[in-house]
Amino acid sequence: MAAAAKAGEATLRHAFGNVLSFFILLLIGVLAFSIRLFSVIKYESVIHEFDPYFNYRVTQFLTKNGIYDFWNWFDDRTWYPLGRVIGGTVYPGLTLTAGTIWWLLNSLNIPLSVETVCVFTAPIFSAFASWATYLLTKEVKGAGAGLTAAALLAMVPSYISRSVAGSYDNEAVAIFALIITFYLYIKTLNTGSLFYATLNAIAYFYMVCSWGGYTFIINLIPMHVLLCIVTGRYSSRLYIAYAPLVVLGTLLAALVPVVGFNAVMTSEHFASFLVFIILHVVALVYYIKGILSPKMFKVAVTLVVSVGLVVCCAVIAILVALVASSPTKGWSGRSLSLLDPTYASKYIPIIASVSEHQPPTWPSYFMDINVLAFLVPAGIIACFLPLSDASSFVVLYIVTSVYFSGVMVRLMLVFAPAACIMSGIALSQAFDVFTRSIKFQLLRILGFSEADAGDGSSANVVPENDAVKVDKSEETIKERPSRKNKKKEKEQMEKAQAEKTSAKSKTEKRLLVLPMELSVIGLLLLVFMGAFYVVHCVWAAAEAYSAPSIVLTSYTHEGLHVFDDFREAYAWLRHNTEVDDKVASWWDYGYQTTAMANRTVIVDNNTWNNTHIATVGTAMSSPEKAAWEIFNSLDVKYVLVVFGGLVGYPSDDINKFLWMVRIGGGVFPHIKEPDYLVGLLLLFVETDGKGFDRVRRTEIGKKYFKLTHFEETVYLENFLPHYIYLLTVITRQRGREQAHPAQKEADHERRILGSRK
Repeated sequence: MAAAAKAGEATLRHAFGNVLSFFILLLIGVLAFSIRLFSVIKYESVIHEFDPYFNYRVTQFLTKNGIYDFWNWFDDRTWYPLGRVIGGTVYPGLTLTAGTIWWLLNSLNIPLSVETVCVFTAPIFSAFASWATYLLTKEVKGAGAGLTAAALLAMVPSYISRSVAGSYDNEAVAIFALIITFYLYIKTLNTGSLFYATLNAIAYFYMVCSWGGYTFIINLIPMHVLLCIVTGRYSSRLYIAYAPLVVLGTLLAALVPVVGFNAVMTSEHFASFLVFIILHVVALVYYIKGILSPKMFKVAVTLVVSVGLVVCCAVIAILVALVASSPTKGWSGRSLSLLDPTYASKYIPIIASVSEHQPPTWPSYFMDINVLAFLVPAGIIACFLPLSDASSFVVLYIVTSVYFSGVMVRLMLVFAPAACIMSGIALSQAFDVFTRSIKFQLLRILGFSEADAGDGSSANVVPENDAVKVDKSEETIKERPSRKNKKKEKEQMEKAQAEKTSAKSKTEKRLLVLPMELSVIGLLLLVFMGAFYVVHCVWAAAEAYSAPSIVLTSYTHEGLHVFDDFREAYAWLRHNTEVDDKVASWWDYGYQTTAMANRTVIVDNNTWNNTHIATVGTAMSSPEKAAWEIFNSLDVKYVLVVFGGLVGYPSDDINKFLWMVRIGGGVFPHIKEPDYLVGLLLLFVETDGKGFDRVRRTEIGKKYFKLTHFEETVYLENFLPHYIYLLTVITRQRGREQAHPAQKEADHERRILGSRK
């Protein structure tokens, strides 16, 4: 009766814990969604940044024309006169996801606009990512650590920066796909279920559809499989977790047009195939070991290893032959930039010119993950107590993501989930130790025995018992071929080992009891740390990451000023120019010009054609006459230039000017960077009058001149004398003598970006 009563009490406690966990997860999802709405509350429901405008335009086309037209869409409004095949050059996961949500809502008679769905896609998937983090961490260290990690991820500033309302970029859904893929891999590794293995391949396929960062997954998982093999942790569960992922996942990845045969032809994927072969060799060795005598086993192993080495060498030779002809050895430019941080600056300046491809500073770690940076080491230590296949995977995840985040600031986004998982484990373990110590001390003060205290904390040894079960399951599967012959002996050994491990874990738990005062202080420090983290995250979401780059604000003694010049300039283009007019600008503004002004652009943010971008960079860094000739050859009618010196906007074209020179000089040798420098660091400007550039902290360039090949069309009020202005290429269809009256005069050695009124 007593045993039945205890069992019933345990079942009730378990059911209550599940219900409580469900409501906590629901609140975490609400928190993840609501904390990302500051941009809508403070500004309006608007698409942010640059790339999201292209994704929004593509989603509009998908919802209007359907999936088949989307796959075959040739966009003649970008990269004039080349154009771009949209269906074969984009990762369609984000677009298809938002389009499906829009279709479902309209099917339910909820008439939301495409823009509204795009704005709120990222906050919705941030809630999904938090729940996926709970599932992943729970597989590693239990439900307590999972809930803590989910709450941390819901608020972490690094993830908020790319998932606020309006941030309609690939990472909005890709981080969820990344975490759920890792969860299903760990789940398959713990259970050996082919069902979860199939779901894992499907999740990987969704990740491939969503973001080019899928190569991180297809390299991290093989690294973990190889680590398990080297450390003697091979099991059939490992085989089931990995083999279907490589076979089915690669076949599905090849169905994505932007990936295609790159899934089997590029160096980023070769590690997975090599580990796939090694895994089969090891699996064959274990199988032979189970059916042969020790003497025959040695002979068979020699044969298998010899054949395996030959096959591996043949595969490596084929791979080397495939990539030998490529200047980059089959690696993409971004991948080489991660492996060699100096590669982009030496050979591909277009990659190095992107701000999010720069290495982060140390303060950016504190800004983006805050106190988690101090909890990660404790979480790594906790993963080794005890070490399992799941915990070794998250350790490998945190180590690799730390390296990549140190190379490219954009990859702080990949590091953030790993930091939250490790910090969740550390906080959960610390809270476990402190509360158990307080309970133990209180029970001892009240006169209860030490055994009662141990029984009261029996729930805290679940992770260790789970680890024992995992080890038992692993040994059972390892010995499956000879299970009939050794069943009784094996059961006795397992029972003895389980009792020994359980006794050892209880002893270790008893050693972790801390004094009452230290435990209370530790709990107060944890609460203070959590409060500080929450305050920082709310501030980051409300102030640092909520402002859309399309709308700018500043505070003066008169109050808040809003600068809406970008949208006003694009609206002017849309209403005052012809539909087939061509607009030239630096590539940053290409997506916005096409989406908001509906005009044809020469280059945009896709940056797939370095020569085309170099041509625009050469025009921007050339004298007026030479610039006119380049733009005229491209059939350009308007040039968009951004100047932020009046109000202190730092991301203007003058700050990007040296990149125009470098990229242009990489293709056209007559453009040399030293010609634009004084000493080593200063951009050359002439000063002959009053006027101050608030960004560069110097007088602006030559101001008293008259344009002869261009005509200034419009400049906007907030950025007087210049913020965004459009220069019309005059007399484009007239003869050369009429088009160039200034040819009779001396050529003015002034540049479009260096000349200011």
